Amino acid sequence: MIDDLELGFDDSEQGGDKGKHRRSYVRKRKGESGGGRGKTVLALLMAFVLLGVIGGGAFYGFDRIQGYFVTPDYDGSGTGEVTVEIKEGALIADMASALYTAGVVKSAKAFIEAAEANSRSKNIQPGTYKVRKQMSGERALVMLLDLKNKVTNGLTIPEGTTAKRVYKLLSEKTKIPVKEFEAAAKDPKALGVPDSWFKRTDGKPVTKSIEGFLFPDTYEIPPKATAESILTLMVENFLTVTDGMKFVDRVKEDRGGISPYEALIVASLAQAEAGNKDDLGKVARVAYNRVYGEFPCNCLEMDVTVNYYFESIGQEGKRSKDMTDAELDNKKNPYNRKLRGMIPTPINNPGKQALEGAMDPPPGKWLYFVAIDKQGHSEFAETFEEQLRNQKKAKEAGII
Repeated sequence: MIDDLELGFDDSEQGGDKGKHRRSYVRKRKGESGGGRGKTVLALLMAFVLLGVIGGGAFYGFDRIQGYFVTPDYDGSGTGEVTVEIKEGALIADMASALYTAGVVKSAKAFIEAAEANSRSKNIQPGTYKVRKQMSGERALVMLLDLKNKVTNGLTIPEGTTAKRVYKLLSEKTKIPVKEFEAAAKDPKALGVPDSWFKRTDGKPVTKSIEGFLFPDTYEIPPKATAESILTLMVENFLTVTDGMKFVDRVKEDRGGISPYEALIVASLAQAEAGNKDDLGKVARVAYNRVYGEFPCNCLEMDVTVNYYFESIGQEGKRSKDMTDAELDNKKNPYNRKLRGMIPTPINNPGKQALEGAMDPPPGKWLYFVAIDKQGHSEFAETFEEQLRNQKKAKEAGII
C-alpha cells in the first residue's frame, strides 16, 4: 500500500501495461536506494555530532553550576613555601583572603569552611606563618594552628624609649640602617600620624615630630619589612590604643582646653620621671600644675628634658647632681628646664598607663616630688617646705 501511494499513477498508466510501468518505477527506485542510504548515514553522523556538542555544552554548564555548590579546594598538603601574615584582630574571612591571595588555598571559602568546622580556629595568633602553596583549606588551618610554623622575629620596645633609641633597636634586629629609620621619621604624616594631632592651644608653634607616636610594645617584624612599614606599624598601634582609650576626646573634655598633643607631652614626662607606675598620674598632675597652674616660672624644671636635649645632639646624659648651672639653663636648649610653658615635643614614647595618667590624673595641688624608696615610689608636696622634708626622707633612705 505504501508503494502504491508513493507511485501516484495517472490514468494512462493504469492500462494493460500497468505492471510494466510499475516494475520499471520500482527498479528506478531500487537504483536510487544507495544514495538514500548515504544521505541517511550522513544525517545520523551529523546528529551524533550535534548531540555531542549539545552534550559537551551541557556538561560544561553543569560543571559551572556545580562550582556554585561545591567549594573549590586543593587536595593534600601543597608544595613549596610561602609566608602569610595574619594581622592583629584579623577575622577568619580576613585570614582566608590572605591565604587565597598568596595562592595557598583554591578559594577563601575552602578555608572558612575548614575553620568553621574546627573550634580551635579561634586560637590562631597574629603573626607571620610559613605555609605551602596549593593546600587544602583544612591543611592550611592546621599549619596556622601549629606555632612551629610561626616566623619568630619579635622585638620589644620598652615604655619610655626615645625615637633615636627605637631606631637603634630596630636596626640591630632588622639590619636596616638607622639612617633609613631617621629618613622615614622626618614625615610623621606619611607614617600615618593625622594632622589633627599636631595642634596646640598654648600659643606655641607646633613641631611635627614622630616622638611620642611610636607605641612601645612587642612587635613581630614581618619578612622584607622596610623602615617605613615598621614605623607605620608602630604608629597604627599608637592610634589603636589611644582610640580605644578615647584619649583625644577625654583630654578635650576634661583637661581644661589643653590639646591632646600637649597631654601626650605630659605623658612622656610622667613616663620619664615616675620611678613607679603607681605615680604616673601624680607626676602628670605636677607637670600640669607647674606649666598651666600657679608655679612661679610656669616652667617644668625637670632634668629629664635636659637629658633629652643631650641625646638629640649626640651627648651622653647626666645625673641631675652632675649637671652644671649652664647646662640646666642653656638658652640654646629648646627643652630648657626653665623654659616658660610646655616643651616643643614629647621626650619619649609613653606606654598606655602613662597616657592614662596624663588623660585622667588624680586631683591635687602638688608642685614637687622626690623618690623616697628603692622601689621608686615618690612623695608629693604642695609647698617647697614639704619638699625639703621629703628630700630629707630620701637622703635617710639612701636614695639621694
